[in-house]
Amino acid sequence: MKKYLILLVLFVSGCSTTVPVTAKFPTLPMELSVMCPPLKLIPNDAKLSDIAKTVTDNYKLYHLCSTNNDALLEWITTQKKIFEEIQ
Repeated sequence: MKKYLILLVLFVSGCSTTVPVTAKFPTLPMELSVMCPPLKLIPNDAKLSDIAKTVTDNYKLYHLCSTNNDALLEWITTQKKIFEEIQ
């Protein structure tokens, strides 16, 4: 019985650590980063209506990408604050 008690004490004391373990907030993997599509170019022989449509499409692409990036950055910042509060 003493042998089992000694083994139990050795196993339990082997699991303890005196070094503080600190976790770091993970960085954003490249797979999750938002890649914006390239803006459309205006051809040389474009009519005024084609130019207006291209400019409108580019504004739409820019604002959509900007909104997505801002939302992702806000989410990461919020998650990092939560992570640091519980540490």
